[in-house]
Amino acid sequence: MSQHHNSLATLPNRFAFIDTVSKCGVLHPSLSLMLVDVVRFSDVTTSLGINVGDRFLLEIANRIQSLFGGDICLGRISGDVFGLAFPGMRSASQMRDMFERLVEHFKAPMHHDGHAFIADFNVGVVTSDSQAFEITAFVSRGEAALKQAKENKYENFCLYNMQDKTDTGRSLALKADLKRALSQNELELYYQPKVNLQTLEVIGAECLLRWNHPLDGVLFPGPLIEAAESYNMMNELGYWTLEQAFRSLVDFDFHRLSLTLSVNISPTQLYDNHLIPSLKMLSKTYAMPLTRIELELTEDVALSNSLMVKKQLDELRALGVAISVDDFGKGYSNLAYIRDLDLSALKIDKTFVIELAKHPVNRAIIEAAKIIGKAKNCDVIAEGVETIAQLHILREVGVTIGQGYLFSKAIPLNDFISLAQQEIIVGNSPLRA
Repeated sequence: MSQHHNSLATLPNRFAFIDTVSKCGVLHPSLSLMLVDVVRFSDVTTSLGINVGDRFLLEIANRIQSLFGGDICLGRISGDVFGLAFPGMRSASQMRDMFERLVEHFKAPMHHDGHAFIADFNVGVVTSDSQAFEITAFVSRGEAALKQAKENKYENFCLYNMQDKTDTGRSLALKADLKRALSQNELELYYQPKVNLQTLEVIGAECLLRWNHPLDGVLFPGPLIEAAESYNMMNELGYWTLEQAFRSLVDFDFHRLSLTLSVNISPTQLYDNHLIPSLKMLSKTYAMPLTRIELELTEDVALSNSLMVKKQLDELRALGVAISVDDFGKGYSNLAYIRDLDLSALKIDKTFVIELAKHPVNRAIIEAAKIIGKAKNCDVIAEGVETIAQLHILREVGVTIGQGYLFSKAIPLNDFISLAQQEIIVGNSPLRA
């Protein structure tokens, strides 16, 4: 039975919690510590006052306790940082699952006295199965993981274990790996189909970067992009991706597939004066019109109010390059700025689609995006389509383009070409309109 707290004062403080963790480390052969930092919580106390802030912190604590139950130990490390000890748990995949459960659980806003707050977290985790458990080093490692999670650009989660040495060596190795990966063709683009939701034909794809690392296997973009950002190699990586996209379009045409390709573009590239000349050069080299390319940028970049970004986007659109805003609705949408951007598509963040059947407000948000898209004469694309029920609702709303696991995950080029040449398969039977 998990404990419900009526006051923050009844939560174990830093010293009491660390004492509990120390005892767990002695009693259990394995142990994981999760440090949970509430993002931008100082904004809440500044604007709403300490009392309202404390009420939200108390609700966060009780919801965490309720979510994970009595098997964890919960404490308050500092003002807006909670500690969770998971006795008997050391698996990295288990702890990532715990992190994802936490984030998913707090997508619903909390309310108090007419105020609403949606909690987001930085999470650092340390795991140990060492017989020589030492509490100071263990907690210090957890705090280092939390610090790294705060610094991460693409994922606010970091996990270390006690067997790892310091990250300096691994980071330097990543840099060397990245240089080698670019020179030895270890990088590969995968393709997730974009589908016409009425006819169910493949009309394009989003390119997603994968790294066939000789030791670590297939790596997703996170660590790769982190390494590129850290060592000022983002442009090199970005232009490699663009060139591969143009090569893919040549392959599509060879197989008589008249498809468009979407490429995620980084803020670094948008601030680069070589972006437009490079795209023109690639278009000429591969005899491929720029109208076949779409650049996807995240909402926060699109809404940065940067004159440089706006100038680049205007020039790209004049050349026929399509521009879409990814994860629309996930951040704090500046609708006035969206109004002024010349866009070809808004991509609805997958969180609204995944929970489409559960909450009517998600449908309302998608309907609102559809109205904005119609007014701007741009497409509205649904990401994260996973069920036939979601497909039917999206059709009812009038969203005509989607992507998601219902159709296919991101797959290698040849697999994508085969898929695009046939009916989309769900399970063992074709999914028909």
